[in-house]
Amino acid sequence: MTPHMKWGIAALIVGLILFIWNPIAAVIVIALAIAVPVTLYRMLSPEQRRRLRQQRRKQIGG
Repeated sequence: MTPHMKWGIAALIVGLILFIWNPIAAVIVIALAIAVPVTLYRMLSPEQRRRLRQQRRKQIGG
C-alpha cells in the first residue's frame, strides 16, 4: 500500500470518529480526503496523466 493511500485511509477513519463529536467537521474531513487527490490529479497535464497511468500499469503488471 502506498503512503498516500495510508494517509487517505487515516483521514477517512478520523472523519468517521469525528461523527461522534462533530458531524459537520467529519463531513469536511471526509470531503477533503476525497477532493484533494482528485483536484491534484486534475491539475496534471494530459502528458503527465499518461505517464502516471503507464507507471501504474508497470507496477500492476510486474
